[in-house]
Amino acid sequence: MMSLASHRRARLAAHPELLRSIRRGVEKEGLRVDAQGKLALTPHPASLGAALTHPGITTDYSEALLELITVPHGSAQAMLDELTDIHRFVALRNPAEVIWNQSMPAQLPAEDQIPVAWYGSSNSGMLKHVYRLGLAWRYGKIMQCIAGVHYNFSLPDATWDLLQDGPTARDRRDAGYMALIRNFMRHAWLLMYLFGASPALSHSFLRGVGQEAGLQRLSPDTYCLPWATSLRMSDLGYKSPVQSELQLCYNDLDTFTARIHTAVTTPWPPYEAIGTHRDGQRIQLNTNILQIENEYYSPIRPKQATARCERPNTTLRQRGIQYVEVRCMDIDPWAPAGISLDTARFLDVFLLHCALEDSPLFPAPGHCQESQANFSLVAREGRRPGLLLQRDNCISSLRDWAQETLEQMAPTAELLDTYSGDGQHLASLKRQSAKILDPNATPSGRLLAELKERGQEFHHYTLAQSTAHWDTLRAQPLAADTLQRLDRLAAVSLAKQAELEASDVVSFEEYVAEFEAALS
Repeated sequence: MMSLASHRRARLAAHPELLRSIRRGVEKEGLRVDAQGKLALTPHPASLGAALTHPGITTDYSEALLELITVPHGSAQAMLDELTDIHRFVALRNPAEVIWNQSMPAQLPAEDQIPVAWYGSSNSGMLKHVYRLGLAWRYGKIMQCIAGVHYNFSLPDATWDLLQDGPTARDRRDAGYMALIRNFMRHAWLLMYLFGASPALSHSFLRGVGQEAGLQRLSPDTYCLPWATSLRMSDLGYKSPVQSELQLCYNDLDTFTARIHTAVTTPWPPYEAIGTHRDGQRIQLNTNILQIENEYYSPIRPKQATARCERPNTTLRQRGIQYVEVRCMDIDPWAPAGISLDTARFLDVFLLHCALEDSPLFPAPGHCQESQANFSLVAREGRRPGLLLQRDNCISSLRDWAQETLEQMAPTAELLDTYSGDGQHLASLKRQSAKILDPNATPSGRLLAELKERGQEFHHYTLAQSTAHWDTLRAQPLAADTLQRLDRLAAVSLAKQAELEASDVVSFEEYVAEFEAALS
C-alpha cells in the first residue's frame, strides 16, 4: 500500500510547476570586527545604508551585528549568488572591518561597552532600539551577540490544495505549514548533528553565561564541550528560563497565536522589577513575558510579512502563514557567505520532506517534550559515540535514526532533482550520509580537530578564517550594474530614514501605545 508521503509525492510529480515555484531566502547574521578580531565599536557604516529601512542590509541586536537578507529565490543557487553579492558589497564599502564568520562571538569588550543597535530618532527606529535595550536588561548583552543563519522557505499556495484537507485555501495552507513545523521539531536534532558548527568559544563569552560547568579548557582562551555540535543552540547559547515554561502549541495556528498573545500581554514579576523607565528614558517596551512576538526563541517560526507598526501575531491571525523561518542553523565557518549550496539544497529536501510526511498532532498541551529533549541533547553531545535519543516513548540510536531519515528523504530529493530544475539534491543528501558514519566529518568535529592540530585559539583560528573569506570576496569584484543597484539601495534607505524622522506626528510614548494596541 502506498504511504501518505508517496501519494503526496506522486501528486506533486503531476504538477512540476509547483516544485519549480518553491521559494527560499536567507537572513545571515555576522559581527563586524576589526583587524585584531575585536568587536567593532563603530556605528553602522553609512556606506551600507540605513539599518532601519534597507531591505537587504540591517542589524540585529548589536550595532556591530550585521544581518544580510536576500529576497525569496526560485533556486538555491540564485539565493546564494545574491547573498554572496551582498557580502562583496559590504567588503567593498566597509574595507576596514571583517565579518566574523562564526556563530559564537569574537572576543568581546566589557558588557557595558557592547553597543546596542541604533536605528535613528524616528518612532519606528526608537521602537527597535528600546526593544533591544530590553533584551539587554533581561538576558544580558553577551548572549545577544551570538549569530546564525535563518532560512526562509515557502511552497506555492496551490501545493497545499494537493497535500491538505480543509474548507478554504487558507485553512489548507495553515494546516500544512503547522504540520511541516511539527515534523521539523521531530527531526531538528538531525540539523544540529549535520550542520552544528559551534562546539567551542572564547573565554570572554563566559562572562555572559556565568558558568564554566561542563566545559573543557582546550587552550588558555578556548573552551569547548568535547561532543557538542552547537553551543549556540544549547543551554549555553540562546536561553530563557521563563520562555521554557511557555509550552507553545504547534497543533494549529489559532492555539499557537493565542499562546503567543498571552506571552506578550502577561507581566512577569522579574521584568516588572526592572521597570520600563530609568532616568526618564524607556529601557524596555513593557514588562511582559515577551516584549514582542519575535523575542520568543525557537528553532522554527511560522511567518507572515509585516508592514510598519503591524504585529507579527496579528498578521498571522488575519492573513495566515506565508512561510516558515528556520532559525537553528549555525554559520558555516568554511563558507564565505556563511552557508554552502550543499546545505541549502539539503534544507530544501528536509523541509519538503517535513511537508510530505504524515505529521500526527502533538499530545496536549501541543508541543513535544521528546523532540525538545533530543534537540538539546544533540546540541551538547551529538557526536558522543553510541548516543541514544527518545523516539515515540522508545529509545533509538542517533546513527540508526539519522540513516533511516536520510533514506526516507531520498525519494523527495529525487523528486526535486527531476522537476525543480536543479539536479543536485540527491547528491547533496548522499554527501551528508558520510557525516553519520563518521562524526569527525561533521562541522563541529572538523572544527575541534583543526583547533587541536594547529594549536590555535578559537579566536585566532576564526579571525584567520574570516579574513581569508573576506579577501576572497574582495578579490571577486561585483558586476557594475549590481554595484550600482546596491549603492542606490543604500542611498534610498538613508533618504527613507530621514523622511520617517521628519514625518512623526506623535510622541514616542504615544507610538508605543499604538503599537501595543495593534496586537490582536
